[in-house]
Amino acid sequence: MSQWNQVQQLEIKFLEQVDQFYDDNFPMEIRHLLAQWIENQDWEAASNNETMATILLQNLLIQLDEQLGRVSKEKNLLLIHNLKRIRKILQGKFHGNPMHVAVVISNCLREERRILAAANMPVQGPLEKSLQNSSVSERQRNVEHKVAAIKNSVQMTEQDTKYLEDLQDEFDYRYKTIQTMDQSDKNSAMMNQEVLTLQEMLNSLDFKRKEALSKMTQIIHETDLLMNNMLIEELQDWKRRQQIACIGGPLHNVLNQLQNCFTLLAESLFQLRRQLEKLEEQSTKMTYEGDPIPMQRTHMLERVTFLIYNLFKNSFVVERQPCMPTHPQRPLVLKTLIQFTVKLRLLIKLPELNYQVKVKASIDNNRRFVLCGTNVKAMSIEESSNGSLSVEFRHLQPKEMKSSAGGKGNEGCHMVTEELHSITFETQICLYGLTMDLETSSLPVVMISNVSQLPNAWASIIWYNVSTNDSQNLVFFNNPPPATLSQLLEVMSWQFSSYVGRGLNSDQLNMLAEKLTVHSSYSDGHLTWAKFCKEHLPGKSFTFWTWLEAILDLIKKHILPLWIDGYVMGFVSKEKERLLLKDKMPGTFLLRFSESHLGGITFTWVDHSENGEVRFHSVEPYNKGRLSALPFADILRDYKVIMAENIPENPLKYLYPDIPKDKAFGKHYSSQLGEVSRPTERGDKGYVPSVFIPISTIRSDSTEPHSPSDLLPMSPSVYAVLRENLSPTTIETAMKSPYSAE
Repeated sequence: MSQWNQVQQLEIKFLEQVDQFYDDNFPMEIRHLLAQWIENQDWEAASNNETMATILLQNLLIQLDEQLGRVSKEKNLLLIHNLKRIRKILQGKFHGNPMHVAVVISNCLREERRILAAANMPVQGPLEKSLQNSSVSERQRNVEHKVAAIKNSVQMTEQDTKYLEDLQDEFDYRYKTIQTMDQSDKNSAMMNQEVLTLQEMLNSLDFKRKEALSKMTQIIHETDLLMNNMLIEELQDWKRRQQIACIGGPLHNVLNQLQNCFTLLAESLFQLRRQLEKLEEQSTKMTYEGDPIPMQRTHMLERVTFLIYNLFKNSFVVERQPCMPTHPQRPLVLKTLIQFTVKLRLLIKLPELNYQVKVKASIDNNRRFVLCGTNVKAMSIEESSNGSLSVEFRHLQPKEMKSSAGGKGNEGCHMVTEELHSITFETQICLYGLTMDLETSSLPVVMISNVSQLPNAWASIIWYNVSTNDSQNLVFFNNPPPATLSQLLEVMSWQFSSYVGRGLNSDQLNMLAEKLTVHSSYSDGHLTWAKFCKEHLPGKSFTFWTWLEAILDLIKKHILPLWIDGYVMGFVSKEKERLLLKDKMPGTFLLRFSESHLGGITFTWVDHSENGEVRFHSVEPYNKGRLSALPFADILRDYKVIMAENIPENPLKYLYPDIPKDKAFGKHYSSQLGEVSRPTERGDKGYVPSVFIPISTIRSDSTEPHSPSDLLPMSPSVYAVLRENLSPTTIETAMKSPYSAE
């Protein structure tokens, strides 16, 4: 079943997450119409190869044209219109930057895999539960309701201000009329009545001014409470969710809803500010003893101005944290002299600000690093597909400064991967007579000078973001706090779901917990930074994180399809392995990651001796060097052992618990072993095609596992000829080469 078909069968809560990352950069219509073709392309490789990305973009447009031709025959007017619009957008947006479309699509596919993995997880961890609780929209609905109520109240005070203006104009007209009357008329009864009317109007004007100011005061108070008690908390929750998303967790994107609230509040406050200015104009034209406007307006205007500034200050956010396009699953780790991208957003969307807000990027205050590239850009509504006011820096790269003593500084040296830095963004907004200086910062980043430092740098990013809500504690690693073991293991599962498409189940997590602690339960307790990333595992020459990172790399590069299908048990101890296999049919095997070899995978099978004794056999772990020569699925298919009878046979029959081997791995075999090949006059110059067959020798009287030989190059035809012309004893002698296991 295709990945897209699996996505469409998800529950609604997961489908809502999928909906959030499809926009005009990569419309869902394309994902749906070209699902199989899209999944068959290597978008991740193309994101680092401009030539490959250009070809894929051209092929994508060709695929769209073919779809257009198909729907044109069906006369589906709406779909024809949408496809033409999408094609125009894609060609215009990515024509000069084809690698960007590869990044976008690979990110979307990866997010789909992460969501599928999360949906298949039997139990949610404590971090995800807390995030879901905080994202339950009760408060969000309350915020939206209160924002709408404030907007409505400001509209009412707008009417009050207009009424006051009309009332004052009428009073002014009547008053001036009296002033122009003759002296004789001023003493008349009509004149006395007019004076009484004016007095009543003045009383009404005074009452309405006080009433309008009272309503405005109440609006200011309610806006203050809403911002500080609810809206800012909602924003802080989003920032915490963004932290978690950076290390592989789920992201509930509520920025569009927040933008709507921030924008409506900003519009309301600016409208309120204009109303106060109108009241001042009215008071300047006509004032009287006890006039409430001069007494209250100045203080109210100061409060409104402060609220506007505070609203803008909080609305300036880093929408997408710094990330190297070459390592999209490792954000916040930046390599010197390598470009990274980062996206800023102003949650207050006003047309007057389009192209008027210039953002400047800088790094640190200690002048150890500088940012090369275009570090000043203007925000625009056109920069974002969802119509937000944003700016994306795509060509920034950090450079380490030379030392003051002259010559080269520390460029290229082994940087400390626990040293945190911050990228700062500054802007100035001038709007309606107000000038506001705003500043925001990225989450802490780690600088590296060599890609070999990436694993340890990424460990620092994980530990920081799982351990603290503080977005700017650059001295965090001076005394790093312990992390809750249950949360940390949940994050480990996220590493697998986000990086290799399938998270870890409770049994696999239990095994990791056992490696980290002496306890089999990970529901309680804490783990130190040193235990996670600094101290070697007992009896080993590497740390827990180094071991786990090597496994991630192994899966990604060599056994990804098998891992995604769930056929690699992976994290299981030798003791648990034997418990699982001992009652199974002979030839039942399972796949697990080596605990003694970095980035190694092995398999163990069970059989019985003649007297019925259960025996277990394991092979020496296969590492990336050997798996580069031969796909792992082919190794499982072709694997042979030479027993005491000197007859080579494949002992692997059933993948645990009872899946026939070919049923599990058949679709992953790179070629099918057929009949013995014969030399021909055409193709390959008449050579017999050779294959690599892994062979082990196993003594029948031993229940202990033995190491396999290296891979022996032998074609099926050669082996057949040997069987026909040589005795078993001769074959056995030949097999006992330096490559054979003893």
